[in-house]
Amino acid sequence: MSRIRGMRGYLASSIGVTCATALALPLTLPTTPASAAARPAEARAAAVSPAVPGSTQSLPLTPRPGNRIPGSAAEQGLFRPDVRHFSLVGVVWDNPDTELYGRVQVRTREVGGARWSGWQDVETHNHEHAADPDAAERTSGRVRGSTAPLWVGDSDGVEVRVRADGEQRAPGARSPLPAGLRLELVDPGAAPEVQRPRNPRGAEPEYSTASMESAAVNADLAPLDATEIPALNKQETERQAAQAAQAEQAAEPGQQTQAAQAAQQAQRAKPYIGPRPRIVTRRGWGANESLRERGFVYTKKVKAAFVHHTASGNKYWCSQVPSVIRGIYRYHVVSSGWRDIGYNFLVDRCGNIYEGRAGGVAKAVMGAHTLGFNTDSMGIAVLGTFASSKPSKAAVGAIARLTAWKLGLFGVNPNGKTYLKSGGGNLYPKGKNVRLNVISGHRDGFATECPGRLLYGKLGSARKTAAKYQGR
Repeated sequence: MSRIRGMRGYLASSIGVTCATALALPLTLPTTPASAAARPAEARAAAVSPAVPGSTQSLPLTPRPGNRIPGSAAEQGLFRPDVRHFSLVGVVWDNPDTELYGRVQVRTREVGGARWSGWQDVETHNHEHAADPDAAERTSGRVRGSTAPLWVGDSDGVEVRVRADGEQRAPGARSPLPAGLRLELVDPGAAPEVQRPRNPRGAEPEYSTASMESAAVNADLAPLDATEIPALNKQETERQAAQAAQAEQAAEPGQQTQAAQAAQQAQRAKPYIGPRPRIVTRRGWGANESLRERGFVYTKKVKAAFVHHTASGNKYWCSQVPSVIRGIYRYHVVSSGWRDIGYNFLVDRCGNIYEGRAGGVAKAVMGAHTLGFNTDSMGIAVLGTFASSKPSKAAVGAIARLTAWKLGLFGVNPNGKTYLKSGGGNLYPKGKNVRLNVISGHRDGFATECPGRLLYGKLGSARKTAAKYQGR
């Protein structure tokens, strides 16, 4: 218990309501770098023990035979029939501000089999899922352009082809495709084992500092070693919020934590807070906390929720979801150069809700999900692709339950409107106050297909249901 009290004290003194400065520690899991100069994050990570679960193979693309434009890079690709096991693929390039105008397709061979899959399209426009232009995360020098990740299952052979679309070529560009194209093959690895002390008297589990840091910000909601935060009914949710607010009022001045202030807001907003849903923690889906950057970044409040789809495909079982999320997490951090997974929460087709970016599920954690609108918002990503496939009722219901609770903590009506100031994007210039639905689709803040037209069409239902859960 002394470790828990110590960490709670640490949090009370070091985590505030406003943006907390990120601790500039390097990434600590390796990939296969092209060169130390081109990929410094991976070069710094090269000394890490290979026993760390998961891996990333980073393979440079080359001009394909039969390239239609001699001397150019209009078509690039790679064929590797024998590689280490992987389950998720994506393509990255050097400049995050450069768009890939073209088509990316992959086919893979399942481990233990001789047959190859058909060609699958990879969503190319992933740059809109990112930190805001002026954010420290965006200007770190580690960020790269990237496609969406695609879940392909356990595979050991791959072929990729990237074809430029000449009609959409950027004006003045020397090459139809971005420089430095690389194929990323991600093995999410098994969930890290929790190392427990050998003390037979049942001492507290031993955790790394990063794991302790990640778990402690949820310590008021669940034990440090919890794999899930349990659901509460509406009455219990309101009582917990009131108790947290009362405890905070008795604290020393200036020592209020963000969680307690959020609880005070919830108390003032009564009865407009939905019952807390069950949430699988980062420990529950097996996040390796040594992968992300240390520390957390917060905004002042949560005024809106942006709904996304991961565009990672629909070929997964719910039992595989922890592995899928570990793959996306590794792709966001190691391949794309972000400080952590971009989304605040993820939802699967079975309606399970997962903690995303570290910092505390009840807190206003700044994500990297909606370029230009990450401040005072949260990002919810539904696992899958919904341009032509319908989202499940369970997934839409999970969005409603999550937003009813989380927005309720900040006194926000999920069926209402709000204003957010743009940080800069392709729909709204930097500094413009934009009126948005409190529950918006990604496309409402950025010109994109995300979250897919069939999921976007369900957001009206999610808004109304969330408001009912709040008692409105």
